Amino acid sequence: MKALADPVRLQLLSLVASHEGGEACVCDLTEAFDLSQPTISHHLKVLHRSGLLERSKRGVWVYYKVQADVLDSLGKLISSAGA
Repeated sequence: MKALADPVRLQLLSLVASHEGGEACVCDLTEAFDLSQPTISHHLKVLHRSGLLERSKRGVWVYYKVQADVLDSLGKLISSAGA
């Protein structure tokens, strides 16, 4: 939950999830923010370490994909907290 408390990270997670094919690299995400590429990479790293994103390296690029099972669990947690 702490990783998602930052609005940039929440938006990044949403962008990755909605990106074509369900995965995106930093180069696909930088245009959506007024932030530097290293800052975006840092936020993606935090999301990865928290278990919300998985990543795979292809050449010089790292591609991120949402961990669907983790998001499902998170959704259940949030909905049960609101009940």
